[in-house]
Amino acid sequence: MNWILLIIAGCFEVAFATCLGKAKEASGTESMYWYAGFLVCLAISMYLLVKVTQELPIGTAYAVWTGIGAVGTVLVGVFVFKEPATFWRLFFIVTLISSIVGLKYVSQ
Repeated sequence: MNWILLIIAGCFEVAFATCLGKAKEASGTESMYWYAGFLVCLAISMYLLVKVTQELPIGTAYAVWTGIGAVGTVLVGVFVFKEPATFWRLFFIVTLISSIVGLKYVSQ
């Protein structure tokens, strides 16, 4: 169950990063809604991270959490914000995913 919560926490990390990107594109009241979404997603993500670190090793949990956030944020950047999807960016994202899976595999 803790691994599922950690994945959900990572998804909320992607969501708060996405909210920051959307807030940057918006103006006025709309940007305030995106910043509010950022705060809500940040709070949920941090709460879940704290909860899972009570059972999982902090180093592993934090690495997986940031890895999910990094991979997800790059994918959102490519698909939502039209950032470039160069060979090297994708190559290093795949290596990051491999590292996350490896950490999960070697952790209790």
